[in-house]
Amino acid sequence: MSGAVKGIANWHKVIEGGSDPQALAEILRDDAVFHSPVVHTPQEGKPIVMVYLTAAGATLGNDSFTYLREVVDGDTAVLEFTTEMDGIHINGIDMITFDEEGKIINFKVMVRPLKAMNKVWEMMAAQLKRAENA
Repeated sequence: MSGAVKGIANWHKVIEGGSDPQALAEILRDDAVFHSPVVHTPQEGKPIVMVYLTAAGATLGNDSFTYLREVVDGDTAVLEFTTEMDGIHINGIDMITFDEEGKIINFKVMVRPLKAMNKVWEMMAAQLKRAENA
């Protein structure tokens, strides 16, 4: 089983399990990098990647969130998703690169259309502020 196939299976277990920080930490490498659709600099290292993925899960991961399809090629998987926030339809992808053990090395999120991007920015900013104050 390739690292990406194992990694995708682990990713699905984590997101289906809710917001268990320990489960998320177990599938991230210490040097993981997160690329946000609304922050122009990469977020580097497990602690900050956990903050961003947790905030993204709280922002996007409502009852309407669903993965539509996934494509795996080598060490990378692309998962297309759809969700709705405040009446705005959001379409996006998670592009995830895994190591040979199935741990996340790189996680990039892209969102469309612009109206959706603006809503994600607004709600992610609120989630990150809450995490900062916690």
